[in-house]
Amino acid sequence: MFATSLGEDGAQLCPLEPWQAEEYLAHLDRGRDFIGRYIPLPDVCADLEAARAFLQGYADRTAADTGRLYGIRLDGTLVGGVMFRTMDHATGVCEVGCWLEPSAVGRGLVTRAATAIIDWAVEARGMYRVEWVVSPANTASVNVAKRLGMTRDGALRGAYVLRGERGDKEVWSVLAPEWRGQRA
Repeated sequence: MFATSLGEDGAQLCPLEPWQAEEYLAHLDRGRDFIGRYIPLPDVCADLEAARAFLQGYADRTAADTGRLYGIRLDGTLVGGVMFRTMDHATGVCEVGCWLEPSAVGRGLVTRAATAIIDWAVEARGMYRVEWVVSPANTASVNVAKRLGMTRDGALRGAYVLRGERGDKEVWSVLAPEWRGQRA
């Protein structure tokens, strides 16, 4: 299977596909409460059928070139992921998202994985603007945006609902010339 090394610690980035639904669900179950603090992913993938449908939806997005989903593996175990929630080639804008189970936190995995997919989006696919949308309460994710050299564009007050609670979201971004400049 295709995999990209994320460093000397054995971390790898690889596609997540529908045939991996059982493994994906087991991963979510290990971190369901932690992962679900700021994103609805565990709610969307509550059982095997829903997990398979979620992965199939991203397989369809990959085929349509409108999104992609990658798993982060540590020593062969799925511990998180990164994704292109959206990819609009007409405007050159995409949105990157992420999650991790608790055992993988604090190792720089999301920053390394996001760097790999942003490099690909900017250099191989010609994306001009890469967005990162985050709850301002999710300081770990805000810190990743900062480490990626993103700029906070602003806050959208009351713009999302998670388990019946309305919250704000911040939009962070990096433009292709900025990305290339910090990678040089």
